[in-house]
Amino acid sequence: MKTRFAIIGLAAAAWLLPGASLRCALAQEAAPRTTPGAQAVPGFWDPRRRPDRPDMARLTVIRFLTEIDYPPFNFAGPDGNPAGFNVDFAKLLCDEIGVTCTIQMRRFETLVDSLTANRGDAIIASIAATPALRTKVDFTDPYYRTPARFVSRRDALMETVRPEYLEGKRVGVIAGSSHEVYLKAFFTDAEIISYANDDTVRQALRRGEVDLIFGDAIALSLWINGTDSGDCCAFSGGPFMESRYFGEGVGIAVRRGNDLLRQALNWAMFRVWEKGRYTDLWLRYFSVNPF
Repeated sequence: MKTRFAIIGLAAAAWLLPGASLRCALAQEAAPRTTPGAQAVPGFWDPRRRPDRPDMARLTVIRFLTEIDYPPFNFAGPDGNPAGFNVDFAKLLCDEIGVTCTIQMRRFETLVDSLTANRGDAIIASIAATPALRTKVDFTDPYYRTPARFVSRRDALMETVRPEYLEGKRVGVIAGSSHEVYLKAFFTDAEIISYANDDTVRQALRRGEVDLIFGDAIALSLWINGTDSGDCCAFSGGPFMESRYFGEGVGIAVRRGNDLLRQALNWAMFRVWEKGRYTDLWLRYFSVNPF
């Protein structure tokens, strides 16, 4: 699974705000919205901050741009048409706004240029709202974030993971990642072992070379539920969502200054979540919940 989120090297540790308290940095934020008897589903909208409905009379069509190959968020379906979580979410938003929408697939690296050249109106392609990208496009409110989580073998799961619980434990992580920086900052008593990529760190856990691994929870949830894991492993503890390490979240990009479309999408996202349609969509795509 390719990542769209901030991956920072060790040199970038200086960018992180100094003096962060352990309590703040280890915060497992934003308790997900839950339904009795169902798994927790993230909710990134505050019911006390209902966005105003903008005047959308001038909106007649929204041309969404998305990428070609980033399952389960974006991919070509059996008929060759765009499919995936982002595509289905875009359709829900269009239905809520009451406008016609088109969805066109392009290579990821061409999306921003296509938007600024007016070949589309909005990008929905799991793009993290980074400071660098905000100089080129505007973003809606985030519609999901990528937490970090620990994974253990099923015979050694932990209900809660705290720094003192990992003293002497071997923890695998991808070298140069924000997850490695986080571990080295706050889990100082653990034995941190760095690996080159996703495959090597996951195989190390399967073989018992490490006690836990720490990384991108969405990618890990898909691995846990896939055949490559051999049903070896599961999440230990809860999600870590410190934005200074793991990003501000994923939003929909629109051209700079297109406030009408940005506000319309923010209003529609809130409505889709409020009606429970976001929860239904999330559960359809994530049987092992990253949160």
